[in-house]
Amino acid sequence: MASVSFKSATRLYPGGTKAAVDKLDLEIRDGEFLVLVGPSGCGKSTSLRMLAGLEEVNEGAIYIGDRDVTDVPPKDRDIAMVFQNYALYPHMTVAENMGFALKIAGVSKEERAERVLEAAKLLDLEPYLNRKPKALSGGQRQRVAMGRAIVRKPQVFLMDEPLSNLDAKLRVQTRTQIASLQKRLGVTTVYVTHDQVEAMTMGDRVAVLKDGILQQVDAPRALYDKPQNVFVAGFIGSPAMNLVQLAIVEGGVQFGDEVLPVDRSVLAKTSAKKVTVGIRPEKLTPAAHGLVVDVDVVEELGSDGYLYGRAQLDGTEQAIVVRVDALNHPRAGEKIHLHADKDALHLFDVESGERLN
Repeated sequence: MASVSFKSATRLYPGGTKAAVDKLDLEIRDGEFLVLVGPSGCGKSTSLRMLAGLEEVNEGAIYIGDRDVTDVPPKDRDIAMVFQNYALYPHMTVAENMGFALKIAGVSKEERAERVLEAAKLLDLEPYLNRKPKALSGGQRQRVAMGRAIVRKPQVFLMDEPLSNLDAKLRVQTRTQIASLQKRLGVTTVYVTHDQVEAMTMGDRVAVLKDGILQQVDAPRALYDKPQNVFVAGFIGSPAMNLVQLAIVEGGVQFGDEVLPVDRSVLAKTSAKKVTVGIRPEKLTPAAHGLVVDVDVVEELGSDGYLYGRAQLDGTEQAIVVRVDALNHPRAGEKIHLHADKDALHLFDVESGERLN
């Protein structure tokens, strides 16, 4: 096993003017499950491909353990990659697919069979070893692709959106299997996804990227409780955090017909007359006073519900999401007041978007 280090690693595609990955500094601990997450085009897959050796590193360096692999060919990096599209050979059985890389490497037939069987047991694939990929479901094919990586016993697993071709229920089931499998194997794993729910539930730590720049890397809970800027605040959490610009007044910020108390030392960090306030949907409650909201839709999800509405703030309409009781909640078309938990406010500078509190 090994740690992974990106040291100011940069990738600028030929003809491009803006780096796809810009001076990425990231340390991944030995045995850690790290998730790279961000919107499409943020540089997460490029970062993974740089680590795999499939993309050139224009500046900086990449280390696996103590070894500089920046210019080392992919086959000599001791990594195994699991792709989005499985990439299985259709004419080979499951066992042959899983053992193919070992065959190429000159591993004996007996050892190949032993390692394939060992991986098949881990992945519940024993009954399917003699089947061809076309006779398998999407989830089973993905497990074969995982098995092919496991039998090689690499130093690092790389996974590029491996669950995106699966249906919603199977995706939830498979992500728990991958996370528990990684814990058992203890192999350093770098996992790319655009799905922040996947990121939050699977990773020991999560690295959030935007426009090729690392925004924050932290444990999932820390990202949720203390996002360092407006982008991370809006990206992490489902439904997303409410982000509203509120006027600074004596004692705090104006929230409808009430003032939310904010420490003067926090507000002194900005020269603007407003501040961006982030409030999670579960930290807003219907009340007698507060921000006036027109209710558009209430989604009932069984155990709880989400209210989607609109508020007028400084002449502009702002979308608001609130978690409500699944049975006892306001109705679409109603006008309500919302109260915010004063101890759960996230404050950001209007100009820079950086956290203030």
